[in-house]
Amino acid sequence: MLRSDVITKGTQRSPNRAMLRTVGFSDADFGKPILGIANGYSTITPCNMGLDALAKCAEEAVRAAGGMPQIFGTITVSDGISMGTEGMKYSLVSREVIADAIETACNGQSMDGLLAVGGCDKNMPGAMMAMARMNIPAIFVYGGTIKPGKLGGRDLTVVDAFEAVGHLASGKIDEKQLIAIEKNACPGVGSCGGMFTANTMSAAIETMGLSLPYSSTMAAEDAEKTESAARSAEVLVNAVKANIRPLNLLTKEAFENAISVIMAVGGSTNAVLHLLAIARIARVDLNIDDFERIRQRVPVICDLKPSGRFVTVDLHRTGGIPQVMKLLLDAGLLHGDCRNVEGKSLRELLADVPSTPPGSQDVIKPLSNPIYNKGHLAILKGNLAQEGSVAKISGVKRPVLTGPARVFESEEDCLAAILDKKINTGDVVVIRYEGPVGGPGMREMLAPTSAIVGQGLGDKVALVTDGRFSGGTYGLVVGHVAPEAAAGGTIGLVREGDSITVDADRLLLQLNVDDTELANRRATWSRPKPLYTTGVLGKYARLVSTSSKGAITDQLD
Repeated sequence: MLRSDVITKGTQRSPNRAMLRTVGFSDADFGKPILGIANGYSTITPCNMGLDALAKCAEEAVRAAGGMPQIFGTITVSDGISMGTEGMKYSLVSREVIADAIETACNGQSMDGLLAVGGCDKNMPGAMMAMARMNIPAIFVYGGTIKPGKLGGRDLTVVDAFEAVGHLASGKIDEKQLIAIEKNACPGVGSCGGMFTANTMSAAIETMGLSLPYSSTMAAEDAEKTESAARSAEVLVNAVKANIRPLNLLTKEAFENAISVIMAVGGSTNAVLHLLAIARIARVDLNIDDFERIRQRVPVICDLKPSGRFVTVDLHRTGGIPQVMKLLLDAGLLHGDCRNVEGKSLRELLADVPSTPPGSQDVIKPLSNPIYNKGHLAILKGNLAQEGSVAKISGVKRPVLTGPARVFESEEDCLAAILDKKINTGDVVVIRYEGPVGGPGMREMLAPTSAIVGQGLGDKVALVTDGRFSGGTYGLVVGHVAPEAAAGGTIGLVREGDSITVDADRLLLQLNVDDTELANRRATWSRPKPLYTTGVLGKYARLVSTSSKGAITDQLD
């Protein structure tokens, strides 16, 4: 029995069917599955500008395959545009709003399945959270990656524009060069072009089987992206008939596969937060220590930006995520029995993928010659992060530093100090009260980290925060520190000049202050008044969990 039968065949069927006739239903359509198409289209960001065409293509394909499509809208926040502003506090919150909106529309209208079309960073985990909550047949269609900008013979991404601000401050470029980078960094539609958060999460979703093979690395402007959207719609109709549901696919093994792929491609720190969130909603026993366990055995084999040389379209040309998965599967680093939305096992899907990457490329390395012998997302613990923190150590020559704390109560204060050249080699920059509750919203720190890299300090200072980092961030950076400052975490007790050790080799984040002194400081600490008490940020701050549990608003404990 279809969920939509309650609308089309229930006791209220006459008024219900009258309304449905107005939106295009005929007599023959009332027995067909009603499939929601969550359309994240907007002109707010290049990531989402191309989504409307994909949604309409999927709509036609659903109808041709025997389903009845119903399109509804979801929101987005452009991280790249809101970065460094108060508006960035809404970015992670938008993940919850997207999940809530999709759940509300699908359950409110008794839809039988969901095709979600998204582009910017939070569209993907938001849609996945909704899929896990509702557990109706579902598939995700990624809007696609942007093609690289070009300037002086080199590829550009939006991160180059952020780093150019640091280059300008340090005198490495002039204003004319800054404007040239700004004008050329984003040449068209699509999500940010490196292995940043959007492309990381699209890769994870493909790995877990809720989007089609190869779809996670396609360019937004290429014809194959439209073809993939239509094929996704056909697959969804079949999934409804076969009763293939998200919780059939979102197993512990599927999440482990996603983590393995994220390590192999050098993905974003945000993947830790988002996978923990999706897993908790799906009631899968995944915790932050699983990331470290998998990191120890999975190397980084893709040379991708931000710390590497290539962009996501280069990865696509060399075989995409299926090629990466095939290398990992052959090495015993993936669970081959996990299934996708088509009902096929991972082993079946990868049967025709070559066991070695193409020889005439440097994007994907063989496991025998990796870029890094271990994964790049390390989970650090210690008295400064009892619940854990996430360090991204790709591109760092030596991921160990002990130095004096430079303490800032907000991202803006920190950025001003960096641009005024007040941060020195060996410093440990601490940005606090930017966590899920304290921010609220856990802002990303791309502006400070890019300014640090732009000034040539990327491997000479560390940055520690209870906020997040953009997928475009690299260097010795440690985020998601939990418990956060606003929840009484030790990061709130750090004082200017305190010695802090960041040691990714020993997985340690340590405030080098004795326990007696910390106890004295804790006795005098008081929780700051919330910055927001009303509206979406106020509601989020009251409900949100710690970052070590995904920073979700679902009350599951």
